[in-house]
Amino acid sequence: MSDHGTVAWPPVPVATERLVLRPAEARDRAAFVDLFASPEVGTYIGGARPREELERAVPEVPGQRPGVFVAELDGTMIGFLTLLDRRDPERPGHVRPEGREAELGYMFLPQAWGHGYAAEACTAALEWFDGALPGEPIVLCTQTANDRAMRLATKLGFTEVERFEEYGAEQWFGVRRPR
Repeated sequence: MSDHGTVAWPPVPVATERLVLRPAEARDRAAFVDLFASPEVGTYIGGARPREELERAVPEVPGQRPGVFVAELDGTMIGFLTLLDRRDPERPGHVRPEGREAELGYMFLPQAWGHGYAAEACTAALEWFDGALPGEPIVLCTQTANDRAMRLATKLGFTEVERFEEYGAEQWFGVRRPR
């Protein structure tokens, strides 16, 4: 199986009550730069990156690869999710002997925090994933210090597999088994 299985990409946009999940477009570039330059967003992912560096490095259409969904609210990007990236077998944390499990990742702009958008977007993306790759588990890894991410993982149905040290911090690694 390839890294993305047999998933056709890009998919039809996924609509929720308040959001649209869709592939990235050129109009999302500024929001991608804002996300990676944000000190708040960078707290649990190794820190913010310098805006000048991002302005040079971020492509015209960022996140343009299979599995990246932009979360859009009222026509504006507020965050993004990744679903089809496969966890590197060399990293700690796996539920299959060969590794390479699909991994959920997400980042939202600070102004979108606290409104339930991440939960809404992740729930819809996981439902899409279950239809696109039935029978596949999906994993999630977050720092144990990230209380919000830990609560969301539980809410989304992830159960703890293990904890380990990586990137200088304790990590929580969980799995969501196929529905």
